[in-house]
Amino acid sequence: MSELEKTELTTAQKCRMERNRAKALNIRQTKLVCHPYAAGKSNCPESSIIKVQGTKYVDSGGGFLIEETHDKLNENVPDTEKKNQEVETINIPITYQECIECGDQFVDSFLYNNFQYSVCDKCRDPDERHSLITRTEAKAEYLLKDCDFDRREPILRFISRKNPHNVRWGEMKLYLHLQVQQRAMEIWGTEEELMRQHENREEKREVSKVRKYNKQMKKLRMEIRSSLYTKDTKVNHEHEYGPETYNEEDDNYTRSCTICPFVQTYEKM
Repeated sequence: MSELEKTELTTAQKCRMERNRAKALNIRQTKLVCHPYAAGKSNCPESSIIKVQGTKYVDSGGGFLIEETHDKLNENVPDTEKKNQEVETINIPITYQECIECGDQFVDSFLYNNFQYSVCDKCRDPDERHSLITRTEAKAEYLLKDCDFDRREPILRFISRKNPHNVRWGEMKLYLHLQVQQRAMEIWGTEEELMRQHENREEKREVSKVRKYNKQMKKLRMEIRSSLYTKDTKVNHEHEYGPETYNEEDDNYTRSCTICPFVQTYEKM
């Protein structure tokens, strides 16, 4: 079953379908009239039927050719079978929604149809209060995970749009900014906690950059000045070292000889 079939139609959409269906039936009944002066005649005269490349057309008398419908071929079908073929009309009550901005009632709107957010089209502010945000931006700004969008109830609604940077890329998922903010407050509690999480992650990111830089510099020094890390063997005795000490500021280790004042400084990869 496709995703479109799984989507449940709203009351406003059902009402619109019924209105369109009734309008189509009226247009269909109008086309069944073969000639404008043939009032009261149910069947078209055979002389007004024109056959072009195997398809039968009816001369309307007004300069138009109307393709003959299958209803003429089913004239001999019993009335019981014709009734079964007729489209049943379902009367669905219209449900009105109340706009939370102005208080007016409306049947459908962009925000309600796509995000179930009760705001009419007159009060919609697409640039400020009712702006949309991409999934990537929402995850970076509010520190959300994929499960916060797709698994946490209620699942956040979204609309898909083509990527404006490159149409060959995947479609963007656009969420209502207000609903993303509400989801972030459900997870982090307050804006202060969200800001504190941003600061913690920024500090960890800076520490990670420094460690990566120091590691690369250490590797470069080991490759270029490897002689500085060669053990000095020109001594009168063999050194006996005590416990090593880690220098966090210089990111190296030192150990002293217990016999002489020699201190060895070295780094570990």
